[in-house]
Formats: sequence, C-alpha cells, structure tokens
Amino acid sequence: MNRLSEKVIRTWVNLGPRFLPFADVATPDLPLSRLLRLSLFQVSVGMATVLLIGTLNRVMIVELGVSASLVAVMVSLPLLFAPFRALIGFSSDTHRSALGWKRVPFIWRGTMLQFGGLALMPFALLVLSGGGEAGHAPPWIGQAGAALAFLLVGAGIHTTQTAGLALATDLTPVESQPNVVGLMYVMLLLGTIASALIFGAALADFNSGRLVQVIQGAAVATVTLNTLALWKQETRNPLRGAPPPPQPTFRESWDTLVGQKNMAVRQLVAVGLGTMAFTMQDVLLEPYGGSVLHLSVSATTLLTATLAFGGLTGFGLASRVLSRGASPFRMADTGALVGVPAFLAVIFAAPMQSPPVFVLGTLFIGFAGGLFSHGTLTATMQLAPSTQRGLALGTWGAVQATAAGLGVAVGGIIRDIVSTLTRDGSLLGSAYTTGPEAGYMFVYVVEILLLVATSLTLGPLVKRGMR
Repeated sequence: MNRLSEKVIRTWVNLGPRFLPFADVATPDLPLSRLLRLSLFQVSVGMATVLLIGTLNRVMIVELGVSASLVAVMVSLPLLFAPFRALIGFSSDTHRSALGWKRVPFIWRGTMLQFGGLALMPFALLVLSGGGEAGHAPPWIGQAGAALAFLLVGAGIHTTQTAGLALATDLTPVESQPNVVGLMYVMLLLGTIASALIFGAALADFNSGRLVQVIQGAAVATVTLNTLALWKQETRNPLRGAPPPPQPTFRESWDTLVGQKNMAVRQLVAVGLGTMAFTMQDVLLEPYGGSVLHLSVSATTLLTATLAFGGLTGFGLASRVLSRGASPFRMADTGALVGVPAFLAVIFAAPMQSPPVFVLGTLFIGFAGGLFSHGTLTATMQLAPSTQRGLALGTWGAVQATAAGLGVAVGGIIRDIVSTLTRDGSLLGSAYTTGPEAGYMFVYVVEILLLVATSLTLGPLVKRGMR
C-alpha cells in the first residue's frame, strides 16, 4: 500500500506542470503547495460572493418574502467599498507593524470583517423578514442590521482580496506572475462553483434554522480558510530599532503610478470598458435562454456552469501563453476581439432558434472574459513598481468591481426600458422588435460596441508593449 501511495503521489506531481498551466510557477523557495494554500483566500471570497449575490438573493425574495427592490439595494451595498480598494492597497504598501508585516494585517482585518458580517447576517435577515419572535421588532432594525451585515462582508471581501493579491505578487518573480494570476482566479472560480453546489444542497429543505447554520458555517469556513492561507506566508522584518523611513503620501504614490507614460490611465479606462462589456449580460443570460429560446430551468442553470468553464479555459490558456513572455495587453485585446463574435452568436441564436449556437456563444463569452481579465491583471502586476503593488492592484480591483456592478445594473435597466418601448411600438415599431428578445439583443449590441471601444483603447498599449 505504501509503494502504491508513493507511486500515485509521484505520478500526480509529475502531471501537475503538464495539466495545470500555473504549476510551473513553483520554485524551491516557493513550492506549489504554498501557493495553493495562499490561494485559499480566493476560495473564501468566492464563497462570500455566491452567498450574497446568489443564495441569499433568492432566499430573501422567495422564502423570506423581502421586497425585490430592498434586496437589490442590500446586494449592491458591498460595491460601496470597491473604490476604496486603491486606498487599501496603498495602505498595505506603506504599513509598518511591530511584527514587520505589511500584507498579513490587512488580510486578517478583512477576514474579521467578513466573519463579523456573516455572523450578524442570519439574525438580521430573520428580523427583516418578520419571522418568529423577530416579528415583534420594528422593521428598521432588520433593515439596518442587514445593511450593516452586507457592508461588513463587502468591506472584508475587498480588503482581503486586495492585500492577498498584493502578497502573491510580492512572493513571486515577474516572469512567474502570469501563472500566479491564473492560479488565483482559477481558485476563485472553483470556490464559487463548489460553494454554490454546497449551499444549494444544504438549503434544499429550507427553514430558518438551516439558514442560520449555513451562514454561520460560512463564517467559520472564512476564518479557517484565510488563516490557513496567510500562515507563514509573509516574511517578518521588524526593524524595530531603526527610525521609520519617510513614506510617500497617497497623492504622491498615485501621481507616480499614473505618470507612467500615460499607460496606467489608459489601462484603467480599458479595464472599465471591458468589464462593463462582459458583465452587462450576467443577470440576463438565463432569462434570455428561458424567454427567447424556451429552455427549461435546468438547462438555463447549466449556462452559468458553461460560462464559468469558458472562463477557466481562458485563464488556463492565458497563463500558459503569458508565462512564455507574450504581451498581457495583447492578451487583453484578444479577449475583447473574441468577445465580439461570441456576443453575435448569442444574438443570432434568437432568429435561428438554436440553443446550441446560444450555448457556444456563452462558452466563448466566458473564454473571452478570462483572456481579458487575465491580461489586464497581469499587466497591472508587471507595470507596478515594487513599492506600489498594493496600490496598483487595489486600483485595478476598484475599477473592475465598480464597472462590474454598474454593468449589471445598466444592463438590466436598458433591457427593461427597451422592452417596454418596443412592446408599446414606441421604438422601431417593426413586428420583430416587439418580441421579448428586443431588450436582450439591444444590450448585447451595446456590449459589442463597448468591446470595440475597449480594443481601440488598448491599441496604443499593444503597440507600445511591456518591454
């Protein structure tokens, strides 16, 4: 049995670099096991994201009877902290602690914020819904408690992810950073998928007690995963006896970052445009498949898995290509260009009434989004000076998260407005555009235009190159 176990382990280790595009990042000083352990903070982020946007979104509306408008406000509250990611990253760059850590204190603070929000959330939701003994409490108490819980979790997610990505960048050499990006975001997607399956199974027989157990279990899992992730990752360098060196102000660091031949500003504009282009359809994908192509609930549910699989494939290919020295700007531009025919496939699936074309388009939307995200994040990591990695990654995260939230909101608003106008004959009055597909298709056309604008924005950066 021992010989068999050794043979299996040896075979698995040898297969790692072949089938895992990020496995080559491992070095004698930074083994793959350590990187995999560090990436656990992304699993906790994915778990919290699924809980807020997916599971609780449905539970509050359907099982707890909370109004959809109030749920929409609660779910959007974590986005309020997205712009602060740049400040969080800057603070982790310049932080001095008695123990000599920069990133670890911020990861731990983010973990405690997530834990506090998740610990408070189930009871706040019960008060909000007016169930059981909670029904005697004034409504504003439940609303305030739920808002505070969502805010705490959102602040924790942004703090943990910003500092965690900065720590991963600190630990790896420049030539290995593309593979690190791939590893971190593959773990985020895997954590998202696994958490969705676990939460779905745990809440199959819904009751208030089970909801409390699930959310509290997520809180404990968050602390456990993040503690394992940061354990003995960052080297201590106290320098207690030396006077602290002068630290630049946030404005000075920001001016230095954006003054890099105007590359940083153009890159952030491209990140915002591209992220909006890929996320406007996030809440429309399954309704489009159901109302236009008449797919079943089980079939549309698989679309999310198809989109995630496309993203995983895109991240894997981008990691392999970028690790060989390819330009991350060209990779991001390729993602934007691949997204154009992918959205066209989704559009033409309606007149063709072809679910296979729709699924293929969905797959390539995920694939293109993976290429784009990997390219822009790798470019950010490689452009940032060693003393400003936290600021650069925080700025990227702030723009990306804010653009994603705006994209989802704007996509839904455009769809409703266009659908109403075409149904009343106020817009383009043709018989074809009065169907349910009109609003969806208009959003997809806007996304194509945004992808073209993204490619035009990236053009000068692709020509200038990274080297």
